[in-house]
Amino acid sequence: MKKMLFLSALLACGPACFSQQAEKFPLGDYVELTDTKPHDGDEVWSKMTAPVRFCWGTTDVRYKKLNVPDVKATGTLRLKAWKGERVNAQAVLWTQKELEGAEIAVSELKNGSSVIPASAVNTYFVRYVMTDELNKDGSGGCGPRENKAEWDSSMVADVLDIVRVREVQARSTQPVWLNVWVPADARPGKYKGTLTVSGKNFEAMKLPFEIEVVNRTLPEPQKWAFHLDLWQNPYAVARYYQVPLWSKEHFDAMRPIMKMLANVGQRAITASIMHKPWAGQTEDHYDSMIFRMKKLDGTWVYDYTVFDKWVEFMMNEVGIKDLISCYTMIPWALSFDYFDQATNRVQFIKAAPGEEAYAEYWGTFLKDFSRHLREKGWFEKTAISMDERPMEAMREAIKVIKAADPEFKITLAGNYHEEIQGDLYYLSIPYGNQFPEEVKAERERKGQISTVYTCCTEAFPNTFTFSEPAEAVWTVLHAVAGGYDGYLRWAVNSWPMDPLRDSRFRTWAAGDTYSIYPGPRSSIRFERLVEGLQDCEKIHILREELAAKGANGKLKKLNVKLSEFTPEGWMKTNKKSPALMVSELNALLNEM
Repeated sequence: MKKMLFLSALLACGPACFSQQAEKFPLGDYVELTDTKPHDGDEVWSKMTAPVRFCWGTTDVRYKKLNVPDVKATGTLRLKAWKGERVNAQAVLWTQKELEGAEIAVSELKNGSSVIPASAVNTYFVRYVMTDELNKDGSGGCGPRENKAEWDSSMVADVLDIVRVREVQARSTQPVWLNVWVPADARPGKYKGTLTVSGKNFEAMKLPFEIEVVNRTLPEPQKWAFHLDLWQNPYAVARYYQVPLWSKEHFDAMRPIMKMLANVGQRAITASIMHKPWAGQTEDHYDSMIFRMKKLDGTWVYDYTVFDKWVEFMMNEVGIKDLISCYTMIPWALSFDYFDQATNRVQFIKAAPGEEAYAEYWGTFLKDFSRHLREKGWFEKTAISMDERPMEAMREAIKVIKAADPEFKITLAGNYHEEIQGDLYYLSIPYGNQFPEEVKAERERKGQISTVYTCCTEAFPNTFTFSEPAEAVWTVLHAVAGGYDGYLRWAVNSWPMDPLRDSRFRTWAAGDTYSIYPGPRSSIRFERLVEGLQDCEKIHILREELAAKGANGKLKKLNVKLSEFTPEGWMKTNKKSPALMVSELNALLNEM
């Protein structure tokens, strides 16, 4: 029966499953779009003191491709790191002439007889992607923007390329990103290394750098206290890579992408249990991972083949095991799919929470879903999840869930409602909102999770492709400063049509739908987010240690500095530069 149902699901899906696979998009090297914005002309580029320059820059700046960068020769770059920490740096290459076959190399880092191997260091050419801007009134990045000509668009540095050799055009800037993942068993001390850029028609240029490894250790990401929830979109991967859904090729393409999430402490698996839970708000809509069929006699049967393959892959091959978030019982369009055996076609039930048809459709499913999850040993890890739904609709959905199995976990990303918060195992509320102190304490006692989320709404802080890089760090630090358990963001790889070249989307500000690129390629935004996540774990460790030691002075100093990473605290600093705030906090965390 299961094989027959799975075949029926594939047949019901039909050509629509593969309808978006006509155009081939790049996975290897590619040509960026043209930047039509004004830029430095020959008279500026001709003033360079040498035809090719290579200097250390800062990770806080997105250097413009066609402008001479404002950087100065600084000698050795000096960084500090805990054992087990990843640290970033950015160098800048700029040139009057075309550079042929430019490539980057990095040495091992030496501290006497101790070595951080070159294999622990990654280097990337930074590539440029088209972006746009905030809404015209500066209110944020939500709302229709189908007509791209209405928006001020430009090319910005963000993609960390996997292509190792580049041709660099004349009169252009080519940033280089350096990432060092310090081994957890590294001996404390100062490690010295060299970053080199070379090519066919220019002499090799070297930049020295030093990482001081302090005698503190970050645990592996899976053990971090922070609850990270970045929503995944497997359907976007199938479309972009042009592979059949849920095929071996699909899972092969997803594996390195999803492992990037596991390697930064991701806790939740995003699973869709109905057709278009968000009414197709992304380029690639989510479909149901569970096939439903209403038989001739009116009874229901369910096929969990796809759901099981996805969850087993994410748990066993990727390593994300804490939570299976199943979206959603309250979609934007209250229309629910099933295969009807009587008519031999897909049908839809239109029903709202509180209606008999809604309770019958979902109640019958949830009882069987509970049975299946318990058989698989996943029930305790699974939650029925909703986002940004009205309180009355939530109350009615909660009734249906509890009637099917009172032990089901329920999650919501949405506004705080006192009336239902106690029923929610995991509640994520919008940036700028807070849990009442006594409620948060009670949720902690019950083992419930309470986090904060950002989306297109926030002008600051955010991770649009035009946002300041330090805003990514600021965002997750705010989660700790505000007393939340972690952070949620609605999309990490819901790619627009051509994500490597154009981050703009028809509904949200550019970059809102993703921070990991195909390839997979990381981004300036994602790497800075990781920096913030590491800082959050450092704060957790230091707070526990200082409290245990009774070091109240140091603990107060840390908490006062951290309090700046809240809406109220930031205003008190007169909206200090997020880059400066992050730098000051990092210095404090590394000296304690």
